[in-house]
Amino acid sequence: MEISFLSILALGFVLGIKHAIEPDHVIAVSTIASQSKKLVKSTLAGVFWGIGHTATLFIIGIILILMKGEIPEKWAMSLEFLVGIMLVYLGLTTIRSFKDIHVHQHGHDGDHHKHVHSHVNNGQHQHQHQHQNVSYLKSLFIGLVHGLAGSGAMVLLTMSTVKSVWEAAVYILIFGVGTILGMLFFTTIIGIPFVFSAKKQVLNQTLTRLTGVISVAFGIYYMYNLAITEGLYKLWLQ
Repeated sequence: MEISFLSILALGFVLGIKHAIEPDHVIAVSTIASQSKKLVKSTLAGVFWGIGHTATLFIIGIILILMKGEIPEKWAMSLEFLVGIMLVYLGLTTIRSFKDIHVHQHGHDGDHHKHVHSHVNNGQHQHQHQHQNVSYLKSLFIGLVHGLAGSGAMVLLTMSTVKSVWEAAVYILIFGVGTILGMLFFTTIIGIPFVFSAKKQVLNQTLTRLTGVISVAFGIYYMYNLAITEGLYKLWLQ
C-alpha cells in the first residue's frame, strides 16, 4: 500500500468515529441503551448499530460504485426522512415502555430478586412477567436504516478519495470500523446513568422518558428540516 492510501484510510477511520456521534445516530441508539440495566448490554447495542450501519454502507456503496451510479437527490433525502420517522417511533415506544409497569420483589428457592411486571385487564386480572432487555436486533436494524440513508453521501465521499473499487471497499470497511468503535464508546457513556439508576425506579423512568421525548422532538425537527427547509416536499411535487 502506498503511504498516501494509508493516510486516506486513517482519515476514513477518524471520519467514521466522527460520523458515529452525529445527533440522529446517538439519539436513536440512546433509546435502546435506556432499556439496559447492564453496561455491557448498552455497549453491545452500539456495536450492533455499527455492524448494521457498516453492512448497508458497504453493500449499497460497492454496488453503486461498480455501476458508476448514484442515488438521486430526491430518493437520498427520502431515505433521510425515513430516519426522522424512525426517531419518532423509537421515542414513542421508549416513552410507553413503562406503561402499567411496576417492580415486584420475590424469591425462588431462597434467592430474592426483582421482576418488572405489567398488569393488563382484559376482562380478567393477569399478572405477566416483562423483562426489559436490550434488543440487539433492533440496534442492528437502526444501523441498517442509518446506513441506507447515508449511502449516497458515502459513495460521493469514497469516489472523491480513492482510485479503484478495491480501495473503495477497504475505505468503507475502515470507515465502518471507526463508526463501530465510536458508537461503542458513546453508548457506553450514555448507558452509565441508566445502569446506575436501574434500582431507582422513579429516576430511571424519568431519564428513559426524557430520552424518548428528545427522540420524538428531534425526529419531528429532522423531518421538518428535510421536507421544508431543504425542499424535499417540493422535489416530490415536481
